[in-house]
Amino acid sequence: MNPRERRAARHLPPKTEAVAGPRPRRRRDPITVEQVVDTALGMIAAEGYDALTMRRLAGALDTGPASLYAHVVNKADLDELLIGRLCAELVLPAPDPEAWREQAHGVCAQIRDQYLKYPGISRAALAMAPTDLETMRVSEGLLAILLAGGVAPQAAAWAIDALLLYVAAYCLETSIASLRAADDDAVWVVDRAELLRRFAALPAETFPHTTRHAAELTAGEGHDRFDFTLRLMIDGLARH
Repeated sequence: MNPRERRAARHLPPKTEAVAGPRPRRRRDPITVEQVVDTALGMIAAEGYDALTMRRLAGALDTGPASLYAHVVNKADLDELLIGRLCAELVLPAPDPEAWREQAHGVCAQIRDQYLKYPGISRAALAMAPTDLETMRVSEGLLAILLAGGVAPQAAAWAIDALLLYVAAYCLETSIASLRAADDDAVWVVDRAELLRRFAALPAETFPHTTRHAAELTAGEGHDRFDFTLRLMIDGLARH
């Protein structure tokens, strides 16, 4: 149907519909917040965070949006519940002044691993004021670790925000790169050999440092860059 036909169709009187059949069956057992979070996490694990909508979630729970909103205020509320559930899985060490750097790094690595189980979910943690008790438990634990290491309270408070922001951004970028790599035309995103080839093809007179240090620019396996950045951030706190 072309645009002219579509416009004409909108001005036609509504068609008489057949007698409606029985209404779709809805679940009789009441849902719980735990079931809402479980189902949402299952959807994200299978399809990614972008596939999660309140309408789709209601359908997966065999209920209507109105019933879902009786348990979850809105999408932002659901996001907080999701991040809170992941935070509940984290093991926080007793603060050790002699090992505070390693402890802070370890907690951040745990958060990273939880986020990466659910592609794109770290987006839910961005611009979120932490009020969930499990999320606050993690912030409290990190604060205790940094203070035990002699970091000044203000520096520790801002450092926690920076660390969590970096972890979320790292995981989000990893998820996006994985999605792009699924497309044959975007393999270069995670293919070091292809990146090296492209850098080598650059005119050296215009990009002298890039061509000379292409190996360093593309180096790193697994979470090498993540670990490097965390060490850089955490070690810098020793001066505050």
